[in-house]
Amino acid sequence: MKSADIRQAFLSYFEERGHTIVPSASLVPENDPTLLFTNAGMVPFKDVFLGRDPRPYVRATSAQRCVRAGGKHNDLDNVGYTARHHTFFEMMGNFSFGDYFKADAIRFAWNFITEVLKLPKERLWVTVHVSDDEAARIWTDDIGVDPARMSRLDEDNFWQMGDTGPCGPCSEIFYDHGPEVWGGPPGSPEEDGDRYIEVWNLVFMQFDRDATGKLTPLPKPSIDTGMGLERMAAVMQGVHSNYEIDLFQNLLAAAAEVTGHSDTETPSLRVIADHIRSCAFLIVDGVLPSNEGRGYVLRRIIRRAIRHGHKLGASEPFFHKLVAALDAEMGEAYPELHQARAQIERVLLKEEQQFARTLDHGMGLLEEALASLEGDVLPGETVFKLYDTYGFPYDLTADVCRERGVTLDEAGFERELEAQRQRARAASQFGGDYAAALELEGSTEFTGYDRLEDSATVTAIVDGQGNALESLEEGQKGVVVLDRTPFYGESGGQVGDTGYLIADGGRFQVTDTRKQAGHHLHEGVMVSGSLQVGEGIKPQVDASLRQATMRNHSATHLLHEALRRTLGDHVQQKGSLVSAERLRFDFSHFEPVTAEQLTRIERIVNAQILANAPTRVEQMTLDEAKAKGARALFEAKYADNVRVLTIGSDDFSIELCGGTHVARTGDIGPFHIVAESGTAAGVRRIEAVTGEGALAWFATQERELNAVGERLKVKPEQIVERLDVVLERQRTLEKELERLKAKLASAAGNELLDQAQEVAGVRVLATQIEGVGGKDLRNLHDQLKQKLGSGALVLAAARDGKVSLIAGVTDDLTARIKAGELVNHVAAQVGGKGGGRPDMAQAGGSDPSQLPAALASVPAWVAERLG
Repeated sequence: MKSADIRQAFLSYFEERGHTIVPSASLVPENDPTLLFTNAGMVPFKDVFLGRDPRPYVRATSAQRCVRAGGKHNDLDNVGYTARHHTFFEMMGNFSFGDYFKADAIRFAWNFITEVLKLPKERLWVTVHVSDDEAARIWTDDIGVDPARMSRLDEDNFWQMGDTGPCGPCSEIFYDHGPEVWGGPPGSPEEDGDRYIEVWNLVFMQFDRDATGKLTPLPKPSIDTGMGLERMAAVMQGVHSNYEIDLFQNLLAAAAEVTGHSDTETPSLRVIADHIRSCAFLIVDGVLPSNEGRGYVLRRIIRRAIRHGHKLGASEPFFHKLVAALDAEMGEAYPELHQARAQIERVLLKEEQQFARTLDHGMGLLEEALASLEGDVLPGETVFKLYDTYGFPYDLTADVCRERGVTLDEAGFERELEAQRQRARAASQFGGDYAAALELEGSTEFTGYDRLEDSATVTAIVDGQGNALESLEEGQKGVVVLDRTPFYGESGGQVGDTGYLIADGGRFQVTDTRKQAGHHLHEGVMVSGSLQVGEGIKPQVDASLRQATMRNHSATHLLHEALRRTLGDHVQQKGSLVSAERLRFDFSHFEPVTAEQLTRIERIVNAQILANAPTRVEQMTLDEAKAKGARALFEAKYADNVRVLTIGSDDFSIELCGGTHVARTGDIGPFHIVAESGTAAGVRRIEAVTGEGALAWFATQERELNAVGERLKVKPEQIVERLDVVLERQRTLEKELERLKAKLASAAGNELLDQAQEVAGVRVLATQIEGVGGKDLRNLHDQLKQKLGSGALVLAAARDGKVSLIAGVTDDLTARIKAGELVNHVAAQVGGKGGGRPDMAQAGGSDPSQLPAALASVPAWVAERLG
């Protein structure tokens, strides 16, 4: 039974029993910063179990894509070396949200395995928790399992979502591969063997654990189960290793073809076959190679695969070629893979090309370190140097050392890494933790969404060192905290507001506003009078700067959506900075944005601005926002109640945002992209201007264009045509100059030949040429050598403290005189060296002062060689 058939049989079986088929969720968990990747079938239903995400169904089934390659659940180092460890796997699951419980869950699993898959009952073994008499009774009395084939375990059979919250006992089903495989049943001394393999886990979520460890029965117990598709496929296809199933056999064959290595049993090919699945599906879900977070894990997996291909002898990029084979295996079950195939190939190819130089260099350095190693432990300092100086990943070093039987000094590596972090922290400059120093209670109420002025009371004053003050005097710098403020504190990429705090006896200029521990910190200077704690004041935001900032902030939301519609759904915000002057937007993308794409993006944004659609801001629950289609930075943790911004015609952009925005898109004014660049691997940056900033940018460009027109003596619209004429004229003059220089060189060459000396019956010329560069020296050498007859020559030029040398030997003398030896004879005397062919060689030097003597020694050197 093929893997695809097992997947479909599972889903169909549970659909027939009232379960809703739920498509696989993204490998990037939504709104859950505690998880790097979706690593189990229940992850997409986590909030459903907690009662935060009501669904229209109480039974569900899914084939969930999972990745375990980082964080707590990290199988990366074992992949390729064991029969069942993978970075990517499919978890088949059926779930009950307060509907059926143990009896039905056990019956569903047993009937599917024994009646649909028709596995022999005598080869199955089950486990229950030591305290779960109910599950044990169901297995023995209702299902009829022989008590001799059931184990009662403790820690291995109790599941919990976290230290507190939903939890409960488990029941597992194992398949017995037979006595020919070493190992014993669960709970026995030989349980670590491979004879008994877990294929199904049933979690009975029936308790709520509090902070003291007390278990309280849940009012609606639930079911979470998981069946590993790859493991079940191995059972159904009569093989012991997951790499022997149909899906992997085809991927291994494809990997063997692209690497030129035919032995599909080698661990390296298994690594490659496994890694193409996790890499491809992570890219499908918007993850791109980078140096942090999920992108870093993806980069590690890609580079591990490339390293194993390199080990097998693959000298050209190969990994991206496996996407086609993966698409053939899994594209029908996961259409998103088929749709993104071209993009996946481009991303992988780019990463392969980028890593090629690092791999060759790093492997060479590592081989040198291993060759000179005394003992079997690679020092942490060496590992860190490879990692920090040469960019060679730690896990690749560990991989190579593992194959050589060498241990890494992990503690030493961590010491070096921590020392680097300390140096980075020491070099960083952060503002003081004022709110923490004052132990302020409560929070500052922000009133700036609908007003720029307000009435407030000073609750605290802090000086630049974080010391609490009772007052600020004229000329004194400090931080003022208010009970309420219209000043926006820097967050979400939007800079903090500036303006003034007006008191009866003074005026405090706010130069920046930041948020800290729930308080708005107004940083600035007392420009006149004084300010007291407890005093009533009038905060006034600089309206013009706020308005300009809002224009740029609203434009970033339009830009984000325009990028997705132009470049693809993989685009995700990676950072932003919104000020009054301009906006900066960082986003995930694997290659530079073309000029044509930038033009289209700009056109889309300006079309939305011209539509002048009203902006809507709504408060709603996070679940309502997700249902509405709001985009969010899901690496962040949001409160249950969120602020949703809808901007543009036909709800063009819907995102979670706590910033300030224009009332209508037309308020943004013109939008113009001024720069596009890369900031890191897989991250691009767009800088743009809006409103008055855009008008000022256009005015500057117009002035410069007019200035160019004046210098070319044409109207601005004729500049390009005129410039083409000027450039063509310049090219013609350059060619004429080259021709004249060659003519002069020829004439000079005839004069130079008069300087040649007769040495042992041949002509020898060694001279310094003034005012020429390296290319001219080469041309002159070619001309003189043709006219020399039989002999040797050395030409030298000196400029800016550097010496250029070229030596030539006629063909009849190369058996006795080598041009390389001749040029190095001279170069050694002027602090340099060189090389080349027997008839022509070049060199450089750094000491022009020794050049006359070095050239004077040439005739004697030639005479000695000719004997």
